[in-house]
Amino acid sequence: MKTPALRSALGPRETQVLELLWDRGRAMTVRHLLTEFPALAYTTLQTTLDRLYRKGLLIRLKQGRAFSFEPRCSREGLLSELVSKHFVDVLAASRVNTGILSTLVQCVGERDAALLDELEALIQAERIRLQQDK
Repeated sequence: MKTPALRSALGPRETQVLELLWDRGRAMTVRHLLTEFPALAYTTLQTTLDRLYRKGLLIRLKQGRAFSFEPRCSREGLLSELVSKHFVDVLAASRVNTGILSTLVQCVGERDAALLDELEALIQAERIRLQQDK
């Protein structure tokens, strides 16, 4: 499992299946996926795919009598959605957002100072977008 944010949002098997579908880059049937999960029963893998489909993370395509499944969005797209939802909740729960924003800037800077430049450019672009929307 490569992505910690996904591990916290999904179960371990769901994360493994989703990561495999992203890595393959194409729609796959249960039978095709089963070769990657030899310890699982067909029905267990089918249930996992159905759960991911019901959660809106997979697209299901009819292929003859079977379905093939593919991710609804990229790994980065899903991570953005997850982070966005959590960040909105954190901002809503706080009366003073300065501390939260300061923590974000500090974390970004500690990870990679060049990301601070990207963050600044994104802020400027968002300001321009907001002004145009007025």
